[in-house]
Amino acid sequence: MSGHVLAAHRPIVALSARRLTRIAPRMTRLVADGPGVRRFVPDGCTDAFVRVVFPRPGVRYPPGLDPRRIRAELPRADWPRTRTYTVRRLDPVAAELTIDFVDHGPAGLAPPWLAALRPGDPVLVQDAGGRYRPDPRAGWHLLAGDETALPAIAVTLAALAPRARAVALVEVDTAADELPLCSAADVDLRWVHRCRGGDLVEAVRDLRFAPGAVQAFVHGEGGAVQHLRRHLLRDRAVAPRLLSASGYWRRGLDDEQWRARKAAMASPVPAAGGR
Repeated sequence: MSGHVLAAHRPIVALSARRLTRIAPRMTRLVADGPGVRRFVPDGCTDAFVRVVFPRPGVRYPPGLDPRRIRAELPRADWPRTRTYTVRRLDPVAAELTIDFVDHGPAGLAPPWLAALRPGDPVLVQDAGGRYRPDPRAGWHLLAGDETALPAIAVTLAALAPRARAVALVEVDTAADELPLCSAADVDLRWVHRCRGGDLVEAVRDLRFAPGAVQAFVHGEGGAVQHLRRHLLRDRAVAPRLLSASGYWRRGLDDEQWRARKAAMASPVPAAGGR
């Protein structure tokens, strides 16, 4: 998922790396534990996310990494960087937090950090929340995304009721990147393979929609999500209140550049002659 500026109002919680497992060629699962996990209270959102905090090398931070003091006492260039990831599993009883990381290559913050991480090493996180939950009143559910949306899609499928209906379209590189997904619902799961020319946008456009109101969850690469948001709202008449669409990343941009681009796109355009 994407990243955000260090939040002042949420404490930084120190956990410990417990297990690292390569669950697919381009995905690593981290299980972190510690009493701080119990600070995170599930709110029913299946796209619940946390911010992983990356302190900057060589910077001395206030005791306890108090975000308010960091923001007040240090220049912005010294603030820790953050990246936001979906919570794959939260187990308050075992005090475990599970996150699946997609490997986009050697660049960026997470890949070298994960490569150097060992059991017992600190994992710093901020609770961030969630925005989407499947509506039991929906006629059926459309879940579409790439690897970055796969954790949220997996959690959503597991949360669906036995009588619910869903179509899940997941774009990955090859069949080796597919993961087992469990659900009690009636699910039509379709893997879209890039190695064979598969494309998520085309897969959704070619989909025959079932009768009834559809609730759609469309997340992943920003360009694809932009196209699909327009298609679902204009061509498929999906109700805006039933559409959750967000670009987690953008091809050709790093996380900070993508956040700046999204902020610019969200800014209102001034009227002619305005300031």
